[in-house]
Amino acid sequence: MPAPSRHDACRRSRFGLGNLVSVDQELIFARAGFGGAAVPYPAAWDLQRALHERRVRGDIPDCCLMLEHPAVYTAGKRTEVLDRPVGDPGAPVIDVDRGGKITWHGPGQLVGYPIVKLGDPVDVIAYVRAIEEALIRVCADFGAPATRVTGRSGVWFSGQDGAPDRKIGAIGIRVSRGVTMHGFALNCDNDLSWYDRIVPCGIRDAAVTTLSAECGRPVTVTDAVVAAERHLADVLGASRWRTIQGTAELGGQLASVGP
Repeated sequence: MPAPSRHDACRRSRFGLGNLVSVDQELIFARAGFGGAAVPYPAAWDLQRALHERRVRGDIPDCCLMLEHPAVYTAGKRTEVLDRPVGDPGAPVIDVDRGGKITWHGPGQLVGYPIVKLGDPVDVIAYVRAIEEALIRVCADFGAPATRVTGRSGVWFSGQDGAPDRKIGAIGIRVSRGVTMHGFALNCDNDLSWYDRIVPCGIRDAAVTTLSAECGRPVTVTDAVVAAERHLADVLGASRWRTIQGTAELGGQLASVGP
């Protein structure tokens, strides 16, 4: 892909993103599995850890896994007991080592796991804002004016006339030895009833939504992934980027995980 223009660099500066990531080679988006090939969460987590170690050692360039998961709840380190589902929620609940609280992943939701080396000094907040900016731009591409909500991470649509704000993009990350793990989830055309069984992200006074609901027409993961890759490459300051199918080129293999 061509290098970002001077206009792109100025735009990143305006959003306070600066030279956030030290992309010393290129940024590779690895499409790991969608639809019927959705990646079970434990396999994706193992793959993240393997690629994270390889990026720390400098064996691979910055990369980002793009995928869907079968239905699963993941509970970050700040999840409280009352946030969790009561009884059998119909999907596994997995405790993970990222920040944030509990959320859901599953069919119809685009998930991205950037594994990138952050610039020095590491600025985690600026990194989160960059991911938010990319997701806001994706929504704008489909005619949906998403925004931020003060004091809350992620990407939102503002409630009107007393209605609650609606969250469309969740972000939960971990940074270890200067390299990121975990990432974001963007609701495209998923079943929102899964969120009824938890307190999403520990926020009790807000709702959740999808791109399809906000646009008034179907918007699928397949529709969103191309825009997401383009905008992520831009906000992360990649001088070159490309997309690959699968993860073999990065030296990572998805483990075999039963249903």
